[in-house]
Amino acid sequence: MHGPPFLFSTIEVVMLDATQNPQSEIAEPRFIEQRWHDYTNEDHAVWALLYERRMKDLAERGSEVYLRGAERIGLCPDCVPDLAVVNEKLRALTGWRAVPVSGFLPAPEFFRCLARRTFPTTVTVRPRAQLDYLPEPDIFHDVFGHVPLHASPAFADYLQRFGQIACRAEREEQIRGMARLFWFTVEFGLVREGDAVKVYGSGLISSHGDAARALGPECERRPFSVDAVLAQDFAIDRMQDVLFVIDTFGLLFHAAQEAAQKLGIPDAV
Repeated sequence: MHGPPFLFSTIEVVMLDATQNPQSEIAEPRFIEQRWHDYTNEDHAVWALLYERRMKDLAERGSEVYLRGAERIGLCPDCVPDLAVVNEKLRALTGWRAVPVSGFLPAPEFFRCLARRTFPTTVTVRPRAQLDYLPEPDIFHDVFGHVPLHASPAFADYLQRFGQIACRAEREEQIRGMARLFWFTVEFGLVREGDAVKVYGSGLISSHGDAARALGPECERRPFSVDAVLAQDFAIDRMQDVLFVIDTFGLLFHAAQEAAQKLGIPDAV
């Protein structure tokens, strides 16, 4: 999948609209129940197929932190995850939880959720006919792609801090800068582990094509720095030409703090 991530693809547009038109009405998202027992055999079969295909590739290309997280939260290889079960394990590890939503979440509310260690997720399963491309995420992108990293204390702390800071972004350049930081870490981040560069961003974790390109000759992999990330534009409708490699997940929390200072976003605590 290299279409726009559902909860974030238009985040800059939505945030700018809310800033420039403060009186405009933004429909509130509907937090829903997962209703796990309503999934069909076909839903479970699609999940199992996607899981097998991606895990086979991620055993070599995926971050060890991601792979450990998937194991610790008990992602099942042959059935759609029950968020109640996942959350029970996740809460004990880092205090995070995944909450089902019915559709698009406006950026400010999405960030407020992150600040509360709450990750909004879609719960639908893509049709078999769209295994390789989907214009909006489903539960595979959101839970398989994102949630295992929430079991990492370092990444969990970063994501919460990001949400606390992004909630306070108001000016256009602040919004754009935070969008770029999110894109090049949470969605399309790379990490050096030992002598190898591995994928950890959800857009790479959940997509074979994007992961292969990210680690191949057509993608320029640059050392991560806040200045470089804030200056780098991105496109949501094609595979990435430039990505950034972190040396450790521990630096991300400090990167969020540094971005806030450089962008002039008020202290969130």
